[in-house]
Amino acid sequence: MKSAVENLTPTRVKLNVEVPFEELKPSIEEAYKTVASQIQVPGFRKGKVPSKLIDQRVGRGYVLETAINEGLNGWYQAAVQESGIRPLSRPEVEITEVPDPSATDGELKFHAEVDVRPEIELPDYAGIKVEVAAAESSEADVDKALDELRGRFGTLKSVDRPAADGDFLTIDITATIDGAEVDSASGLSYQVGAGTMLEGMDEAVTGLSADEDAIFATTLVGGDHAGEAAQVKVVVKSVKERELPEANDDFAQLASEFDTLAELREDLAKQAADSKIVEQGVEARDKVLDKLVELVAVPVPESVVEEQLETHFKAENSHGEGEHDTEEHRAEVKANTERAFQNEIILDAIAEKEEVGVSQNELIDYIVTTASQYGMDPNQFAQIIDQSGQVPMMVSEVRRRKALAVVLGQAEVTDSEGNKVDLSDFVRPGGEEAAAAEGEAAEAAAAAVAPSDDPAAAKF
Repeated sequence: MKSAVENLTPTRVKLNVEVPFEELKPSIEEAYKTVASQIQVPGFRKGKVPSKLIDQRVGRGYVLETAINEGLNGWYQAAVQESGIRPLSRPEVEITEVPDPSATDGELKFHAEVDVRPEIELPDYAGIKVEVAAAESSEADVDKALDELRGRFGTLKSVDRPAADGDFLTIDITATIDGAEVDSASGLSYQVGAGTMLEGMDEAVTGLSADEDAIFATTLVGGDHAGEAAQVKVVVKSVKERELPEANDDFAQLASEFDTLAELREDLAKQAADSKIVEQGVEARDKVLDKLVELVAVPVPESVVEEQLETHFKAENSHGEGEHDTEEHRAEVKANTERAFQNEIILDAIAEKEEVGVSQNELIDYIVTTASQYGMDPNQFAQIIDQSGQVPMMVSEVRRRKALAVVLGQAEVTDSEGNKVDLSDFVRPGGEEAAAAEGEAAEAAAAAVAPSDDPAAAKF
């Protein structure tokens, strides 16, 4: 078999393939078996009909067609391997020449047009310069952290006053459209200012006392009438405020391992400082990635964008969010898709240049961390991604993160005051992350996954 690649655009190629008759023979023999199992001829058991009789009954041309149809994908895949292209989409195949059915020679010729991962030329990315905000924690940061900690131990107390921002309410709501009730619920809990229910809810309930009500116009977000304009009546049944425990030594002993409030504040101050350093690291990471995208031109195949748009809006429509399918929203999804694709292509290229690998422990650590973000058991999460064939994608993500860490480790980072920023604690050497994944959960995850031999080949 011979194959040749013709570049149509930076992201699309035509793969021309020629299959000699000798390589067609195994497929033709399999086609005879397939046809033999499909027809019945008196005097012969099903599947045992001789080839000559099949030629007489259905014609050799039909057998050859069957052989080509069944073997086409295999020849295409072999040509992909031989040429080294990395497809991103389904191929558009056209057969241009087939052997004469009556002959015992000739060849099959076809070409396949397919979108491929673009080849890019990496610039010198060592020493990229970025500026981040200065990392200065203050007493206000410590006070905020202490108040958040007190909030975890706070209690709700009923108050006889109008509802204000931050209060916790018990409410009944009734939605009507054109005067007809379409939905209702009672005994709902809601925190004023949370913005987690209906648009206009916060404004409607602010200032209401227990047993008072208000009516506001909004757009329903769930149920059979999602996306429709409605009138909603909200009745406040109770108003409660969170009562925080006093910040003293007793609270420090209750909420932490420290004996005094002073020790607790000192620890919170350290945490606030560490948090600022992490914020600097995240900002530097994002700005380094922005610089890379500016330095490297990465063409994006149209099929990648179209596939993501279709997937995104199909999911939204299935959840009753079809009203979000606007020109502006499509432009936003398109821009995000293009940027994500460019990020992946650049980081994969850096990973290959830097010979970045992914160890079993690094993959386990990533799985355990991701599972905790979803609130799932790591073992269950690992089994799900394994069964859905997404382990190579996970490996690719870890590999890209490590590639970005390599670039970040070589970057020149300064803060807004001109001070050099040391990100050595933020950019940890590969392998240290796995220390966080020890224990039974990590062992369970390890049993379900294994790194891919070629993580960079995972489809975008």
